[in-house]
Amino acid sequence: MGLDVYNDQNEKLGDVTEILLDQSGKVTGVVIGVGGFLGLGERNIMVEMSKLKFVNEPARSASTSPAPSTTGAGNAPQRPARSASEKWYPDHAILSGVTKDALKQMREFKYD
Repeated sequence: MGLDVYNDQNEKLGDVTEILLDQSGKVTGVVIGVGGFLGLGERNIMVEMSKLKFVNEPARSASTSPAPSTTGAGNAPQRPARSASEKWYPDHAILSGVTKDALKQMREFKYD
């Protein structure tokens, strides 16, 4: 909870406010608070867990350039062992194929 959610264009969409579980404890979705400013005007939408991609690296800002990519699995850099001071949770999540305007059109999540 509290994890920032971005789209493919690196625009912050909102953050995870709730994690929804079924009766067996399986995660069925997450509630994302979108829009608003300082909690005013924010609305909640529900997204299936499968729609989110979790990323460990910090989100790119406008001043940083993307890291050079390599092709082929043999060229992929190996992630070093996690240090004791490193976070055990992802830095952010990506909700692909969504814009801020599209989120405004999504049905608002309400607790029954």
